[in-house]
This record gives sequence, C-alpha cells and structure tokens, in this order.
Amino acid sequence: MAKQFDHLTDPIRRFIAAQHIVFVATAAETGRVNLSPKGMDSLRIMGPNRILWRNLTGSGNETAGHLKRVNRMTLMWCGFEKQPMILRAYGTARTVQEGDADWSELNGLFPEETGARQVFDMAVDMAQTSCGYAVPFFDYAGERDVLHDWADRKGRDGVRAYWAEKNATTIDGFPTGTAAPADTAPLASE
Repeated sequence: MAKQFDHLTDPIRRFIAAQHIVFVATAAETGRVNLSPKGMDSLRIMGPNRILWRNLTGSGNETAGHLKRVNRMTLMWCGFEKQPMILRAYGTARTVQEGDADWSELNGLFPEETGARQVFDMAVDMAQTSCGYAVPFFDYAGERDVLHDWADRKGRDGVRAYWAEKNATTIDGFPTGTAAPADTAPLASE
C-alpha cells in the first residue's frame, strides 16, 4: 500500500542516501515524456522539502527544456539491493546554470566536474513510498568514468561548444537555455 508524505522523512532520507541511481522524469505540455537515470555523486538533500541534483553534460538536455515550459519534476528511486521500496518525490524545480547568481554556490556543493551543466533545485511537495516487491535485486558494481573522462578530454570550452551544438534544444525542439556563450564565467573551481 502506498504511503504519502508532505516532506522527506528521516527514513526516506536514509533510503535515498543508500541508493546509487535516481530516475528523473519531466514533460512539456506536448511532445515526449523524458525519463533519465542519473548516478555519480549528483544529489544533495538540502532539507525536508528541498533536493538539489547536478546534471552533467550529456547527449540530450530534456529536463532543462521541459522545466522552461512546465515546471514539474518527479524523482524515483528503487531499492535494488536490500530494502524493497519504490520512492517518488514530486515537485517543481528551477534550473540553475553557469552564469546564474547562485551557480558557484550550488555547483560548489558537488565534486569538481568539467562537464557540470546545471543544478536543478527541486521543491518537494509530496513523497510517496510503495512496496517495491516486484523490483529485482541488482548488485552495485561501481561508477563509470566514461562521462567524466569525456568532459575532461574536451575541456570546459569544448563542453560549452558541445552545449551550443547538441544541448540548445530538446528532441522536440524546445529551447533549453543551456547554450552558453564562450565568455561565460568559469566554474568556481577553475
């Protein structure tokens, strides 16, 4: 039986901390629904109703484009290793990008990454748990270095050029606001 909460309780926060992957879902009013898996050290619980997650440069940029049109987001975790549970956090989110006033502060909460693209600041209005009894067991084998290495080879200027070429619009043609000019302020750690 599903249980709903108006905030992230302590048991929910402990469950999130034990997970290695989060799924992010967004949708505009038309077009495709996006569902993306996210890993690495990319999530911070900032309070009972606030989650930050940092998005690294990738092949698409659906979340940013969707949030510009319809401000809603769902995060989902599954207990693959031990505790059987599915957890969803529902809410709204704002996109913080390089050049925004609080970029350095929020990006600075995460390890240095050449490919850092956005931080999504989510206001959670509901959390829901369900049994997860049908979720299979999977063993965590570790993080992949591929994305990190790819961004480091490109360098920050190369990553910005990639944004302009590949991340400026969603697959449905919605602008993402991510195509950064070459003179954008550097990362806090640059």
